[in-house]
Amino acid sequence: MVRQLRTLKEFRDVSSNFDQVGKQQLLKIDREAAARLHVGMGTIDSALYSSFGQRQVSQIYSDINQYSVVLTASAAQTVSPQSLLNVRVRNERGQMIPLSALAHIEPNISPMRIRHHNQLEAATISYNLAKDVPQDRGVKLVEQAAYAVGLPAGMKVDFTGANQRLKQAQSNGMVLLLGSILAMYIVLGILYESLGHPLTILSTLPAAGAGAFLAMLVTQTQISLMAIIAVLMLIGIVKKNAILMVDFALVAERERGLSAPEAIREAALVRFRPITMTTLVAMGAALPLAIGFGIGSEMRQPLGIAIVGGLLVSQLLTLLSTPAIYLWNHDRKIRKAARKLRRAEKKRLKALGGAQTAG
Repeated sequence: MVRQLRTLKEFRDVSSNFDQVGKQQLLKIDREAAARLHVGMGTIDSALYSSFGQRQVSQIYSDINQYSVVLTASAAQTVSPQSLLNVRVRNERGQMIPLSALAHIEPNISPMRIRHHNQLEAATISYNLAKDVPQDRGVKLVEQAAYAVGLPAGMKVDFTGANQRLKQAQSNGMVLLLGSILAMYIVLGILYESLGHPLTILSTLPAAGAGAFLAMLVTQTQISLMAIIAVLMLIGIVKKNAILMVDFALVAERERGLSAPEAIREAALVRFRPITMTTLVAMGAALPLAIGFGIGSEMRQPLGIAIVGGLLVSQLLTLLSTPAIYLWNHDRKIRKAARKLRRAEKKRLKALGGAQTAG
């Protein structure tokens, strides 16, 4: 994995915890020689543990204390790795066989410490990204590198730190978005006591979301946690424009008796200035974030780009789409009432015809 990542120009300073290794003396057992001498592997393991593993073999009790008896090799037998070969083991025939007759010592290297991730042994690979390489691009390249090197079965690639937070944000962002839209629909339905008007208000959200993602696509900005937060903020900012028009139109219909086309037209004209001013103020406030100034601006920049793009597109479309959907909802109610009236009239005529026949 490290060699594969070092060949990619998008990565810098690729390293792993295996770059820091220590020397190790490995005791290699000749299993064929052990079998010829009738020495089992369990016997060898037990002899080595008794000599160097501080095996507790007994307990000495006094009047007020107790002492553990620990079996271990003498200090003279533990001064070097070669002393391991001086340990003798008893074979199945009761003979004492030195380990030097069936084993030898080889130098080896080993990592300084074994790391674990989710209770599994893991190798940690660290890297930096080249200039102008987005974080999500780096994650995809790591996954492609893991596929290219052909990792053995049972091994997998997992991410930690900022990459882990990015993966979680991308996987949970849609759930948060749908949950917030559902919550707003319920609140607006309770407020207006209607199932149609909340849909008219929420119809502005697709334009805002499309504008935010289009702005990130044009500027080649990654979809990060900040970008998802920006989309959630846009939901609250943009639906305010539709609320201003819908609320004004409903009041005009209820209190002044205007028809739905006249009410929504007057709402669009009267509310045009406050909607435009509030949108421009919000865009102006997010513009410094989108341009990117100061330390840590690369983290805040997706927030500003998504807000500016979403507000710009929604401002252009909301003033047209909201009145159209409002009138469509009004016409739908009229058609529904007309169908209900026709069904009631048919039932009345049918009942009247049956009464005349009976008479």
